[in-house]
Amino acid sequence: MAETMKRSGPLAGMRVIELAHIMAGPVCGLMLADMGAEVIKVEKREGDDTRRTVPPALEGESAAYMMMNRGKRGLSLDLKDPDGVAVLRRLLKGADALIENYRGGTMERLGIGYETLKVEFPELVYCSLSGFGRTGPYADRAGFDLVAQGMSGLMSVTGEGPGRPPMKCGPPVTDITAGILAAMGILAAYANRLRTGRGQAVDTSLFEAGITHTYWQSAIAMATGVAPGPMGSAHPLNAPYEAFETADGWITIGAANQTNWLRLLKAIGADDLAEDPRFALNRDRMANRHALAATLAPIFRAHGSAEWLARLEAGGVPAGPVLDVNAMHRDPQTLAREMVVEVDHPRVGRMTTLGLPVKFSETPGRVHGPAPLLGEHSRAILAEAGYAPAEIDALIARGVVRETAA
Repeated sequence: MAETMKRSGPLAGMRVIELAHIMAGPVCGLMLADMGAEVIKVEKREGDDTRRTVPPALEGESAAYMMMNRGKRGLSLDLKDPDGVAVLRRLLKGADALIENYRGGTMERLGIGYETLKVEFPELVYCSLSGFGRTGPYADRAGFDLVAQGMSGLMSVTGEGPGRPPMKCGPPVTDITAGILAAMGILAAYANRLRTGRGQAVDTSLFEAGITHTYWQSAIAMATGVAPGPMGSAHPLNAPYEAFETADGWITIGAANQTNWLRLLKAIGADDLAEDPRFALNRDRMANRHALAATLAPIFRAHGSAEWLARLEAGGVPAGPVLDVNAMHRDPQTLAREMVVEVDHPRVGRMTTLGLPVKFSETPGRVHGPAPLLGEHSRAILAEAGYAPAEIDALIARGVVRETAA
């Protein structure tokens, strides 16, 4: 395809059909797109529900949708119509992978479940994302990030401390992580296919994505039989490793080993604490974590964040400011790593979005463009798949396909 040839990155030449909506599936697709894959986002006629996740919107386009779907091509297709399914099957002839995050049984009812498609497309990597996975007693349950955070244990260890209400992580971490895990799974299956010629099903979930974030807490629970609880910004295994208030804000301190502990004491002028038996070794500091925090708190409140960060950096102590999202966007390291980039959107114009978090020395990826308008590339995609102009006109006239001019 000509479109594929324009793309750069380690996955240039790979073609992915994304039948996904909201977040987990689209995260998977955008990771692959930024690494060079051609990702065709197939949306229902009314579009991905994220198009209606407003405010905020820019020129009528959902900011959330544009973030999750930049770099993809857009096709609006009615899969409830047999002709829509026929269009999808034709697209799959040139595809390497399919991403779907419909509720269990939906793809099978449409006649495009994995067991059906693998007969016709044995090389296809077919990735399913769901709330709880495609097997097990919860396979048919709908899943959302909030539910997955609660059931995976994340909410039990997130929050200010014991006795406080359960709290979710601010970002939808199970959605995002499930998308990243799915991309990893697709690439592993794709690598296997390049060796064997055989595709396979890839299956991950928000629930499992949440569980992966409990490695430390699960290690503690498995070793002791005691489930850890929330600790604010503190660490369950190392101290001091948390946020401290300064005279004008908050900073984080990562004195996570004995060397950094001693460096910290030197940097803050508290060498005498090295002789305090309550804080001598990490096990002592963990046993007396609240006393340690109470001892350090007035020291940090005596000066501003900038002064402390300069002293800590000079002393070799891992530390950083607590930035809001706007400040993070402006941070020189964010910009140097190209994590905020600009794209040209057909309605919004020049706009910013987040960049690719993985860098490659030989085949650099990048954000290849903005999110598509609903059905923006429908006509071009069908033409590339071999449909004649009259056939495309007929599909559009019948409502099987929808197009929107850029």
